[in-house]
Parts: sequence; C-alpha cells; structure tokens
Amino acid sequence: MPEKPAECAQESLNYVAPLWLPGGQLQTIWPALYSRRVAGATLPYRRERWTTPDADFVDVDYLADGVPPGMQRPLLVVFHGLEGSSRSHYGEAFADVARELGWACALPHFRGCSGEINRAPRAYHSGDYEEVGWMLQRLRSAHRGPLLAVGVSLGGNALLRWAAEAGAQAGRCADAVAAVCSPLDLAAGGRAIGRGFNRQVYTRMFMRTLIPKALQKLVQHPGLFDRDRLLSARDLHAFDNVFTAPLHGFRNTEDYWCRASAKPLLHRIRIPALAVNARNDPFVPAASLPNASEVGSYVRLWQPLHGGHVGFTQGSLPGHVRAMPQAVAMWLRQHANGSPDGAQSAHG
Repeated sequence: MPEKPAECAQESLNYVAPLWLPGGQLQTIWPALYSRRVAGATLPYRRERWTTPDADFVDVDYLADGVPPGMQRPLLVVFHGLEGSSRSHYGEAFADVARELGWACALPHFRGCSGEINRAPRAYHSGDYEEVGWMLQRLRSAHRGPLLAVGVSLGGNALLRWAAEAGAQAGRCADAVAAVCSPLDLAAGGRAIGRGFNRQVYTRMFMRTLIPKALQKLVQHPGLFDRDRLLSARDLHAFDNVFTAPLHGFRNTEDYWCRASAKPLLHRIRIPALAVNARNDPFVPAASLPNASEVGSYVRLWQPLHGGHVGFTQGSLPGHVRAMPQAVAMWLRQHANGSPDGAQSAHG
C-alpha cells in the first residue's frame, strides 16, 4: 500500500464534530452505541491465553486476517480502557484500520476483562505499567516488524506511565506510542466522573460491572476486602478506596490517583508519543490536560475542541468512529521504522 504523505497525517489531526452531534456528552455516548466501527465485514479475532509471571492469566485477541504469522509488517497493539475489551467500539475501529493498512493487530485484555474472571488476588488499574511492559515485551519478542502501541482512556495512562518509567529502554519494545482520551491526571478525572450527569450515567455504568467482578474476587479469596464497604460504594472514589487501591499496593484512593497518574512523568518519555485529548471530554477536564511546557521533546499533544470521550464521530448519520484511529495510525506510521529524527517529528 503506498505511503500517504506526512502532511495528510497532520491535517487529519484537525477534528471537527459533525453539526448533527453537538456537545461532549452526545459525542461520547452516540459513537459508543450507534456509529459504525468497521468499513467491511465483522472483524475475526484469534485468542491466545498467556500465563502471567504470578501464575494468573491474560487473554490477547489478534486480528485474524489470513496473513501467515511471522511476516514482517507493523504490529498495532491496542490497550483498552476501564471495563473495555477487544470488542469495544474503539478496539474494533483500530483493528479495522490496521486491517486496511495491512498491519497485524493485537488487543490484550487487562485481567478480568476478557469474559472470564482472573485467578490472582488482584485485578488491573490505571497505573498498571509493569503489566503493560510485560505484555509489550512478549509481543516484541514474537514479532519481526515495527511495534506501535495505542492505549485508550485507562489503557493510555498506563501505556504512557510505562513509556516514562522505561525511559530510553522503551525503544526496545515499541517504536512509538499513543494515548487516546486518557485521564493523565487521575484525580481530576475521578472528580469529574463523580459529579452531576457523569455520576448518574457513566459512574453507574462502570459500577454495574466493577462491583460484581470484585465480589467474584471475594469468593475466590475470602477476606480480601470488606464486602459491606464495597456494597456501599456509589462512585469510583469509594470503589477504589475499598478495592483498587489496597489490592494493588496503594494506601487509599488519593495515593492511587496521585502515584498512578502519567502526567507528572511525561517529560521522561524517550520514544515518540502522542497524547490525544478532546477538550470537551466529560471525563477529562480541559484544565487538567498537559501543556507543552509539561512534556518532553518526544511528546506530541493533540487537543481538538471536539470529540468527547473516545468519540470523534465523522460523516452523516449514524456516522463512523474510524477517523481518530486513522489519524493516530498515520501519526504512528511516521515512526514505524525508528527514524533518527523521531524526537523532532514527534512535535508534528
């Protein structure tokens, strides 16, 4: 497939929402429920189960496009968001763009998100960079071509945390990374999702799956946490205080949100990195987004006015959600071969 010129990739970063889809809330809800995800037939996946270093498991879905394994081509790795999966609207859209480009695509699931509860007395969290690093290392060792990684929402924060923690060593696993609609300041995002409309709609949606999964962990590991406190939790702050924070080595929610946030560490990233955040994202307040003075020379910020939370719908009703994955993929493709001017071109 012929390469598109770099100017096209940069022009595609100027997203404007269609007139029929106004406001951050609609631009978040409609795409997830109704917009088209793929241009062709339903995506076929092939699943692998990996044993983790602590004898647990994770499931990884691969795009089954009929190309023999081992062929040297780019591999796009997509890390999902909170309670997401390979079948989330953005996961399918990224996989479809990979298929169109002739790339391989892998969609790892964080623990407990592939349809089966994991075994260990832990789950996953926004700063799970060690798990991300282990997954990328395993994918890198099995793939001959360039490796490009995208994290969406929670997955993007964890991915950028990994890139920051790994520093110059990150290039051994990935050529470039991108975070899409990620709450890089977890405290600001946590406060935003716990108020008003967000609390009534999105918080309730997340709690409907988080609470039952946590109760399954309690059956597996009696005494792991206080069941009554969990059942009384009405928002993510309370849930994280009872479950997420203590199970993953944090003192409480505040400690978790502070230590797991990627924003304070973005200046340490040493591979090309793109951070995509719509400024009308209901989950991620615009005031909390990083600015150019807070990131290093390897980080490119793309902060369009529109898009909602992982929305970015384009076209006439019902629209499609492939525009953002296409733009991100085009940006990543510029760095697919580890170009020596990566730091400079990361600015755009």
